[in-house]
Amino acid sequence: MRARILLPAVLAAALFAATACGSGGTDSDSAAQVPPSQTASAEQESADAGESGAAQVPEVLRFTGTTVDGKAFDAKTLAGKPAVLWFWAPWCPKCRAQAAETAKVAAAYQGKANVLGVAGLDKNAAMKDFVSQTGTQDFPHLSDEAGDVWKRFGVTEQSRYVILDKDGQTVYEGVLPAGEGLAEKVAGLTG
Repeated sequence: MRARILLPAVLAAALFAATACGSGGTDSDSAAQVPPSQTASAEQESADAGESGAAQVPEVLRFTGTTVDGKAFDAKTLAGKPAVLWFWAPWCPKCRAQAAETAKVAAAYQGKANVLGVAGLDKNAAMKDFVSQTGTQDFPHLSDEAGDVWKRFGVTEQSRYVILDKDGQTVYEGVLPAGEGLAEKVAGLTG
């Protein structure tokens, strides 16, 4: 029984350790590694839209978390606009290189698209330091120490972007070195 409990944890740790800073992965313009987003039942979508008058919430955006600064976060707030989910780790140099362009895109498309950092593979204190040091505090960052959001989107290595259209469909999943091309991808969804 003990092996059944420890084996999944050991496998997950090995998987994360093997993906050191995005090396060994392939850059892909497809969403092959990301599970297809599924919309919730019509009843639930109607209830969500009716309660708030907001956009319908696709299944892919039905998760919650806590930001690196300790605030509750509900991904339903991303519904109705394109969204960039940036998966990063505080010790990753590639992630640090993407920070400036990601912050620039978040500011340029504020109100038209959402940007969410999803920090993992370390402790919250290191995540907070990364946000402060990189000047990315103007958009929310989840503290995903347990890797729940990473698993939800099928992300197995840091410095990855998952870009969703306004309906929650994945339109891009991959690495953008130094964030190059991020602005163009978001512009194509908002223009």
